[in-house]
Amino acid sequence: MSLTNYRDVSTSMSDVSAGFQFEFYCEKCGETSRSAFRPYRKGQITGWLSRFAFMFHDLSKASRATGAFAEAGGSGAKAEALEEARALAAALYERCTGCRKWVGRECWDGNAGSCRDCATKAAANSGGGYGSQGGYGAASGGAACPNCQTASQGGRFCHECGFDMASTHKSCPACGITLPRSARFCTDCGHGF
Repeated sequence: MSLTNYRDVSTSMSDVSAGFQFEFYCEKCGETSRSAFRPYRKGQITGWLSRFAFMFHDLSKASRATGAFAEAGGSGAKAEALEEARALAAALYERCTGCRKWVGRECWDGNAGSCRDCATKAAANSGGGYGSQGGYGAASGGAACPNCQTASQGGRFCHECGFDMASTHKSCPACGITLPRSARFCTDCGHGF
């Protein structure tokens, strides 16, 4: 499966610095890596011709024609550059089977075969894992946080995400009405949580 966690940071296809580059990112922590810049020679030549044609008013039509020339072959060259960048970036990212996000090596748990968040949730749900080894406390009777599913160590707030574990209600940030903690939308203004 091809990576989908990228942004196109390529330069204009009809500029003297024309080329293709893509920025890949971890969908958990946002850490990024960029592919090598791949110059687009046809676009660079077009950029130089456009600059030269700008000096001579009569050649402005030629400038527009060369721009169309660069655009015509650009989409195929860009697709080729993207596939090459994806192939190189595939070694840096894994797709989590739990949350279906592309994650980098810092957020990947190789032993569990999923991202660290999903591995923690699975360990908390199974009742073993960290709690049975004297870690978080899932086996010590603590409840899981309803926001992030991290096993609780006790106390009012979740140590992982700061969720208020004691509160049974929440207030809408848009209109201020009080709603049950499980509400997904505000009943007065429709704000989504």
